[in-house]
Amino acid sequence: MRARGANVTDIVVLVVASNDGVMPQTMEAIHHAQAAKVPIMVAVNKCDHPNANPMRVRQQLQEHGLVCEEWGGTTIFQDLSALTKKGVDKLLELILLQAEMLELKANPTRRAKGNVIESGLEPGGPTATVLVRKGTLRLGDVILCGTFWGKARALINEEGKRLKEAGPSVAVKLLGLNGVPEAGLEFNVVENEKLARDLSGQREDENKSRAAEDRPKVTLESLFKTLSPDSAKALKVVVKADTQGSVEAIVEALKKIESTKVSLEIIQSAVGIITESDVLLASASKAIVIGFHTRVDGGAADAAKHENVQIKLYSIIYELIDEVTLAMAGLLDPISKEVVLGAGEVRKVFSMSKGGNVAGCMITSGRLTKGRCRVLRKKDVIFEGAIGAIRRFQDEVPEVRAGLECGIRVDGFADFQTGDIIESYHIEKITQKL
Repeated sequence: MRARGANVTDIVVLVVASNDGVMPQTMEAIHHAQAAKVPIMVAVNKCDHPNANPMRVRQQLQEHGLVCEEWGGTTIFQDLSALTKKGVDKLLELILLQAEMLELKANPTRRAKGNVIESGLEPGGPTATVLVRKGTLRLGDVILCGTFWGKARALINEEGKRLKEAGPSVAVKLLGLNGVPEAGLEFNVVENEKLARDLSGQREDENKSRAAEDRPKVTLESLFKTLSPDSAKALKVVVKADTQGSVEAIVEALKKIESTKVSLEIIQSAVGIITESDVLLASASKAIVIGFHTRVDGGAADAAKHENVQIKLYSIIYELIDEVTLAMAGLLDPISKEVVLGAGEVRKVFSMSKGGNVAGCMITSGRLTKGRCRVLRKKDVIFEGAIGAIRRFQDEVPEVRAGLECGIRVDGFADFQTGDIIESYHIEKITQKL
């Protein structure tokens, strides 16, 4: 989102809190602005705060190549307070001065052209927040944006007021498109509806053919790989969010989860509330539904219960990523690890009237418990099975600890010899990591 903002901007105003200094998100914004080669101005905010330290901000930013003019650099710094409005007028004057020096101009008389900053699905239909870069966008103009088109039915500014037209560098919420365009796409005003419809169809066909080419081809070799039990498992998800920007950010973040053992497959990602069709799609694909800042339709909740589909709702993206990572790890078969509990040495063998021999043992280490065991003779395993009973004096006990004597019966084995070692162990299941 920051990268897209930097690419459609003429001047970046980097706002840094003078009490907090340079934070990780500040660094990210600087990198995006520098990558887009956009001039940066720094607004040092919260200068009325008791812990304000504007000089520290200047020192920190100097390390990243933003040297203020007072120190012989080229970056404009302005101290201000958004709360008391002190310094805001000066900042606006400096922005206008910078715009004059850079000779930032646009032709307002041509057909409008610009970019989609954000988009979403609202009760009135699809909406797109657009920034006009060239020309003037007017009510009734026919707009083409990606594979979507429509007539501008309403232009609403940031204050919620309806406008008749939007000139260069004006951002407005646009109503009238026949779908939700991707954030970052370019929009153009075209001559008439027929041209818009034709170009839209043409782009749709191109996208379909491109998607068909990108689809992995199934060969006999790849089919056998898929059928192999050692092949990578896949977690399938359907993503729904409140805005296109959120959808894009989530999908990108999910794609960055690296794992050679489990792959993540995004079946569908779209804007809007979670509907019954999303649940049915997830059911057919054996996927889970992830919602971000959105809600679940009544019918979808019932369908999810009926189809046994899990719907997870989130409001914090980091929680979403962490839980998806855990879910991917949960698909892996746990690793079996053998843990030796203890060992006992056979000192004497007792013959019992009711079949089988009992080994009279001295526990040499750890503890012997009912359950899995192995019998060793001269370090070779001669039998693996389970301890059926442990007796101490006349009582049957669940376990015996080191230094004590006991009688042990092993199920399915009676051929004990003095000096044999009976080892007690259990298998521990450990969750694999990605």
